[in-house]
Amino acid sequence: MKFTLSWLKDHLKTKATVEEIATKLSAIGLEVESVEDPAEKLGAFRVARIVEAKRHPNADKLQVVMVEVEKGQPLLEVVCGAPNARAGLVGVFAPLGAYIPGSKITLEKKPVRGVVSNGMMCSAAELELSEESEGIIELPAEMASQVGVPYIDAAGLNDPVFEVKLTPNRPDCTGVRGIGRDLAAAGLGTLKPEKAIAGVEGGFDTPIEIRLAFPDGAEDACPVFAGRLIKGVTNGPSPDWLQARLKAVGLRPINALVDVTNYISQDRGRPLHVYDADKLKGAVVARLGRPGETFRALDGKDYAVDETMCVIADDSGPLGLGGVIGGEASGSTETTRNVLVESAYFDPLRTAATGRKTGLVTDARYRFERGVDPESVLPGLDLATQMILKLCGGKPAKATVAGKVPDPRRAIVFDLGRVEKLSGLSLPVDEITRILEALGCVLVGEGSVREVTPPSWRPDIHGGADLVEEVVRIAGIDRIPATALPRTSGVARPVLTETQRRARRARRALAARGLVEAVTWSFLPKAQAEVFGAGATLVELANPISVELAVMRPSLLAGLVTAVERNRNRGFADAALFELGQAYRGEAPKDQYLSAAGVRAGTASVSGGGRHWDGKAQDVSVFDAKADAVGVLAALGIDVAKAQITRDAPAWYHPGRSGTLRLGPKTVLAYFGEINPRTLGALDVAGPVVGFEVFLDALPPEKRKSLAKAPLAQSDLLPVRRDFAFVLDGRVNAGDVVKAALGADKALIAAVSVFDVFEGGALAAEGKKSVAIEVTLQPVSGTLTDKDIEAISQAVIANVKKATGGEIRS
Repeated sequence: MKFTLSWLKDHLKTKATVEEIATKLSAIGLEVESVEDPAEKLGAFRVARIVEAKRHPNADKLQVVMVEVEKGQPLLEVVCGAPNARAGLVGVFAPLGAYIPGSKITLEKKPVRGVVSNGMMCSAAELELSEESEGIIELPAEMASQVGVPYIDAAGLNDPVFEVKLTPNRPDCTGVRGIGRDLAAAGLGTLKPEKAIAGVEGGFDTPIEIRLAFPDGAEDACPVFAGRLIKGVTNGPSPDWLQARLKAVGLRPINALVDVTNYISQDRGRPLHVYDADKLKGAVVARLGRPGETFRALDGKDYAVDETMCVIADDSGPLGLGGVIGGEASGSTETTRNVLVESAYFDPLRTAATGRKTGLVTDARYRFERGVDPESVLPGLDLATQMILKLCGGKPAKATVAGKVPDPRRAIVFDLGRVEKLSGLSLPVDEITRILEALGCVLVGEGSVREVTPPSWRPDIHGGADLVEEVVRIAGIDRIPATALPRTSGVARPVLTETQRRARRARRALAARGLVEAVTWSFLPKAQAEVFGAGATLVELANPISVELAVMRPSLLAGLVTAVERNRNRGFADAALFELGQAYRGEAPKDQYLSAAGVRAGTASVSGGGRHWDGKAQDVSVFDAKADAVGVLAALGIDVAKAQITRDAPAWYHPGRSGTLRLGPKTVLAYFGEINPRTLGALDVAGPVVGFEVFLDALPPEKRKSLAKAPLAQSDLLPVRRDFAFVLDGRVNAGDVVKAALGADKALIAAVSVFDVFEGGALAAEGKKSVAIEVTLQPVSGTLTDKDIEAISQAVIANVKKATGGEIRS
């Protein structure tokens, strides 16, 4: 948001300096990004008159001119190469030592082809006033009386320009008057009363019908639409003062009618639009768009509309997008004689969505998507009518209003004591009420509890806390007293919850395993969310940052997998990343869950990735993902030996190279496996990529550990190892064999591991496989005899047969 000092003083009576205004704006939450003071850049330049011009003795294209720089002082000799330099011309002179911003040089006294130049006559480009560089600036002849006067004063350019960065909740400050109101409330001046508008209501009805045509449930797209016809206008360039103001804030003057609407938008935060009434066909209707409709906008581009967009249309089709941009076909030109002025209120959310879909960023969208004051519809129309009649003439009709102005006012019961309770700032009651009233609030009642009604231009004030924020913001955050935190005696108690402690340990465990922590967006494109959202209800944002960030992530893997590809595109092929954060399976609080997820790609395996001289590097596999998941669970105190591994991982994992770690039939501890090639294809990511997800919220509570150390259980007897090979059905999991063998004798069997899996060949039956395991027996009280070992072996064989149907292989 830009404005000039003189523009601000149209609304604010103040003697504050530029520095004081900038400081106060930042202090009350209107962050000043820059202050451009022309006096700093152009202060050295003066109005001057060329008295005599003659050809340079040593150059055909140069002239030597005698310049009057100050009344009654000697003329200065200046070398000039401009083709329009001549005697009697009034222009702009730069003395020696002046910095020329357009040329980025500092003038020095030195000869030019043998003639010393004592300064410089400047072009508009050299002063960065325009791109015109063919000749020097020619000022009106009557300005000869101002020779010696600083150019910025003579031309009215001595007007500092402020640029303020607005937060999305401050639509009232998209107009200069709103900024002036805040400064007045902060004690930096007095807000001038608005001038009464009279003589704009005509004596005849607007002949163009204006109506609203929205289906049930969509009436809020445009609840009110007002218009007024003005006949017999003379459109042309706007006056110099208006063009200067618009140029100062970066707007391009177009014609008087359009410049009036742009001025009011900047001055009052009230966007308007003007139609050439002779180009309209039939009634002007605010409605939703229809599939297949298109129109050419004022930027010269064609846009397609859909049924979610609010359009302004006539019998020929859409004339523009409500609250975003008008159409070229009905726009005003210098030939316009009859004009329809539009002033309406458009829904902020629908306006923002339309702007994102079309990619249009306009001044109207900037204001409407923040929430224009709905009660400014008719005053804005009257103000535009008044300015058009003054600048363009014409005869106004009576205003036509379709719909009803929405009433945003809501009373808030406010305890004035909450200011000190919430902020620590103790203020007198009179100061609190003065601030609120200065901001436009209406207070009713006496004592410490008042009924406060915020103004219609502040849609961001919803409750008492918002009122406290306003009071503290205007009173000054620097007035809040600094209070030291209380010092506690002794050792502080732990403050982290169990979930927070587990999250910290999970991060450390994954980092220790060689993975690098990443932080990805919590939002995804809808297409990506659908890939990872099987069985979940996608949570779509009502007002997303962009179309590409429109859905809350149902899984952390989506961001990590795409991060792998971004790393590859930058030369890091072997990525190992992890993230710990929230994901969302639905809109209910129970659907939000905490997950620790990770991915490995290329050759970034657990054993160490990259090429090596002693052999070919191995690609990552499902066992790398399993090892990571098991490692995290073990670090979090989960006995993975008690968990079951099933083959029902979600669809984004490879169906034959993935698994689910469960604790019982209902508790899912983790998923792991190779990412499905179809999933990678949908994300345009090259494989192989493996990943895992550990669900921290699903883990059982940690058992409270005793501070005393358990006695060391260590046997002084050698372990005994026996191998077993079982012929099983091909669908039996090797893990089931291991679990059955462990259960044969929990006291003596210390470990069971698979060392061989064999299919086909010597196995006669189809669909069978051989699984060989090593069973480690650890005697405790005495050496095992052959009879003891045989008994345990038979128990192992029996347990495996009972659990899996496997037979010992002969």
